[in-house]
Amino acid sequence: MLKRLALIALLVVTSSTVLAQYDNQKKDSSQSAAGSRDTRFEGSVILAYQNGVEESSEGGSAIDVDSTLGWGINVGWNWTAKLNLAYRLLATKPNYLATVVPEDEALLPQTIEHKLSKYSHQFNVTYNFSEKAFTPFVLAGVGGTKIDSNVPSGPPDTACWWDPWWGYICISDWRTYQATEFSYNLGLGVRWDINNAVFTKAAYSREYLKLDNGTLNFDTAVLEIGLMF
Repeated sequence: MLKRLALIALLVVTSSTVLAQYDNQKKDSSQSAAGSRDTRFEGSVILAYQNGVEESSEGGSAIDVDSTLGWGINVGWNWTAKLNLAYRLLATKPNYLATVVPEDEALLPQTIEHKLSKYSHQFNVTYNFSEKAFTPFVLAGVGGTKIDSNVPSGPPDTACWWDPWWGYICISDWRTYQATEFSYNLGLGVRWDINNAVFTKAAYSREYLKLDNGTLNFDTAVLEIGLMF
């Protein structure tokens, strides 16, 4: 009887020790996963939805930009599990309707319906509220935004040459009305580190773009999926 009690006691102690070690390993693993982005690079691809915007300026000129889908990339460095520094490119090509009022009052206003190209380059700082795998965050950044109206501003520049395979070739390059201006953005979102390598983010931000004759503010929702390395 004493031998049985001693054996049972030994099994209980041994089981308790094994379970305690397993529980500690699980906690260590959980803590490691929560801080797995600390001091690591990351890159992601972006699917963006940019809201439309309407703005008018002096003299009656106006522009109406449609909502559209876009794409982008993000490359960043996790300084800590909470602080991220990154470069982000977002590209969209929405349709627009512009009303141009000439300075000469004798001339009638012109209406232009076309597709513009917008490229936003931003250097962002992101603060994650938690070191855990799932966390809300806020971000802010500065950079430059290029807007190309895709409307020719003059005659094309044409170059021609003889190609040994294709014969005589001419290529024309059209100059267009475009501008590159300072911009900044503010946003918020959530991040989920799916595992030690893959993460996803969803965010909503506003980009503030100052032009010579007015201001364009673009609201954009983005969905990212990326890798940490």
